[in-house]
Amino acid sequence: MGKVLGIISEYNPFHNGHLYHLIKSKKISNAEYTIAVISGNFTQRGNCSLVDKWSKAEMALLNGIDLVIELPVLYSISSAENFAEGAIKILDSLKIVDEISFGTETSDINILNKFADILYNEPKEYKAILSHELSKGISYPKARENALMMYLNDIRRFAPVLSSPNNILGIEYLKALKKFNSNINPISIQRINTGYNDINFSGNIASATAIRNLISKNEFKDLNKILPISSYSILKENIQKGHIVKDISNFDRIAIYNLRKMSIDQIANLPDVSEGLEFAIKKAANSCNSISELINIVNSKRYTSTRLQRIILYSLLGITKKDIQISKKSIPYIRILGFNEKGKYIVSEISKSKNKLNLITSVKKFTDFNTNKNLELMIEKDIYATNVYTLGFEHDSWSNLDYTQKIITI
Repeated sequence: MGKVLGIISEYNPFHNGHLYHLIKSKKISNAEYTIAVISGNFTQRGNCSLVDKWSKAEMALLNGIDLVIELPVLYSISSAENFAEGAIKILDSLKIVDEISFGTETSDINILNKFADILYNEPKEYKAILSHELSKGISYPKARENALMMYLNDIRRFAPVLSSPNNILGIEYLKALKKFNSNINPISIQRINTGYNDINFSGNIASATAIRNLISKNEFKDLNKILPISSYSILKENIQKGHIVKDISNFDRIAIYNLRKMSIDQIANLPDVSEGLEFAIKKAANSCNSISELINIVNSKRYTSTRLQRIILYSLLGITKKDIQISKKSIPYIRILGFNEKGKYIVSEISKSKNKLNLITSVKKFTDFNTNKNLELMIEKDIYATNVYTLGFEHDSWSNLDYTQKIITI
């Protein structure tokens, strides 16, 4: 078959910046087929997807993606490292992907690759500097950032690179490719006009953060300028149906109730909880009634708001440290969310593979016949995550959509 391009994204929602990235990636790679691995109903920064995963898949397919695969929730809400490793494991396991493209704030992939080499090989000098930085009581991401700049002895050059979220993810993708000895070739596309967290925009390009900010304020008049027509139509329909989740704050009371119900030991068993953080979380949960208030109470130079938000999401979805460890040592299944005609052909080619892939086109069939306990845990977490997510809807909060929702076909 022709060249296959892989893309890892959240598409939350699919906007004009994503369309620019997709078109340019296809042109540079000269790919005939495109596969997207996307996060499901919850995202890497510990928040909710604006629309459900099938709506995101439909947006992607209508804008030029051929096959959409879900990134299991144990990866999608995890650290940048585990997020990247989960997605790379999926694309690499297909054995048909030639190149992977990701968006970055820098135009020089060689700089990102230099960082990835250090993080993958972990030279003794770098590890010593990292240990010293961590001893200062700062967060791990900041300590790692400082250690990398000090190790390379060029803070002025590298500080802007390491402070950008997409660059950090790009470094993790490159590191994962090295870790799994993958033959997939990486290419990067520099973002245009807006940064990852920019809430302001001009012209027809806006970040997903800006789009979600507009919707949270019920400001819809500019959406048709910054979204492709198909994405705007799908988003508008979901808004009218009351099928959007604007923010993790939709789950304020559930999350706080859940933390109050949990014991100190159970909170300590959540991923990213260490060094007595469980006591601070428990104390805060007993004295507030919103997620933002809890984060403001516990937030410190060691524990970033993103890390705390992910911890709250772990508690909401019943995800433990053991679950994350299982995800790290497992090759994920290939959960198909949607495809077009070219994507259907990709699926048929994957099905012929001798790699014994766990291809899911029906959750019911998979759960009935699967014998892998690790994959059983992963799919159960995905199903539960959807059931929790729909509680954030204004209307029609149905459960078990993973069983009833059909694959999106274009």
